[in-house]
Amino acid sequence: MRALVIEDGEEIPLLGGDVTEGLVRVGDTVRRPPGERAELVRDVLLHLEKVGFEGAPRYLGVDSAGRQALTYVEGEVAGRPRPSWIADEDRMLSVARLLRGYDDAVEGFGIPVNLPAPIEPPGLPDLDDPPELVGHQDVTPENVVFREGRAYALIDFDLARPVSRAREFVNLMLWWAPLGADADLDPEFRGLDRPRRCRLLADEYGLSTADRGRVLGLCIALNERAWHTMKYRADTLGGGWARMWSEGVGDKIRARQTWLQANADTLRSALFS
Repeated sequence: MRALVIEDGEEIPLLGGDVTEGLVRVGDTVRRPPGERAELVRDVLLHLEKVGFEGAPRYLGVDSAGRQALTYVEGEVAGRPRPSWIADEDRMLSVARLLRGYDDAVEGFGIPVNLPAPIEPPGLPDLDDPPELVGHQDVTPENVVFREGRAYALIDFDLARPVSRAREFVNLMLWWAPLGADADLDPEFRGLDRPRRCRLLADEYGLSTADRGRVLGLCIALNERAWHTMKYRADTLGGGWARMWSEGVGDKIRARQTWLQANADTLRSALFS
């Protein structure tokens, strides 16, 4: 592994996602506390560099404070309040291309063994969804860097885990169609033809016919699991998880589940139209 040269200079706080705290920029690097699968993140990022995938930060090492050091990726990130361009279809499609490029690049990494168990409540039913690659699994607007109007890089790999391509697509569809009733979405996403956007995402990602047939059932199952997992993490880990729960994320997940069940047939038909 390359040696990390610690840069002198001011630590500039960065706005993290919903959970990660303590992100700072130092020169051209980002320093972030290690997540629950820090070794997996390290190995995935080193693999992406090895195979020449440009759409991710480079892993540099660990600094004297025990933080992961990554290259800082310049560009636009859609934080809150959302920018006016967040619902632009061309940008949405570029996210699908970027995620497909990542999934293709990471597939050769394989499925690692002996990973730490995910932090989720015991007793969740098996999804019967064999993993195919290490998915990003957190393709939120905050975690996509845009340049010149297109998705350029994925950041924040803390939720990376072995998943199927269908499960990767569920995460993409969730955030970029996006899924849910208008009242529960950011204003910029309201009034969109979400079934059509799901089909466009599936086409651009290259989702297989078989996966199109099962992705809505998987989406509903994952959304149900999300409620239990979010509550468990809020209760056991606290921090950002507890804050999100106190702000009503559980209610939002329940509302999305109602919407998904009411619109599943329409969404499924759109994926094949």
